[in-house]
Amino acid sequence: MVRLSEPNFTTKPKVNEVAEDKLDKVGPIMNEIGVEAAAIVGGDPNGLFVYGELDDGVVYAAVFKDFGNEVRYFDFSDELAELLRDAWEAEPDRNLRWVAIEYEVNGTSFHVKLRYPEEFKLDEDASDRREAALKRRYGDKPIIYPPISDDFIELRRD
Repeated sequence: MVRLSEPNFTTKPKVNEVAEDKLDKVGPIMNEIGVEAAAIVGGDPNGLFVYGELDDGVVYAAVFKDFGNEVRYFDFSDELAELLRDAWEAEPDRNLRWVAIEYEVNGTSFHVKLRYPEEFKLDEDASDRREAALKRRYGDKPIIYPPISDDFIELRRD
């Protein structure tokens, strides 16, 4: 099992008054997010980036790994979705819950940025926000997605 260093949280100023017991609860969850994401990419957590958005009953997440000249996308696991949900639900006040997480690993330490509803434009969807986060993190480095499977079906509204 990979053990990452202590959490390095970046949060909105209004939430910086987090009670010590809340940090005690969410810190280990954040570490486990890194452990699970490392397992998804094959074990080495250095260069990981997890982007996730949560709402009631919905987890939208993606895992990325920097391989130097390129960044690769990996599907998230059910375990990662559950850990993200646990971190999200650690804030009992629904009005103070974040809606997006940007989780990155450099070396053996991780950095977490929690984003709140007022930070987003109403006309953006989750994929737009994820692409903007990737641009901030990786610049113009190419992002490699797996090929579309033969049984892929595109649904359209007519």
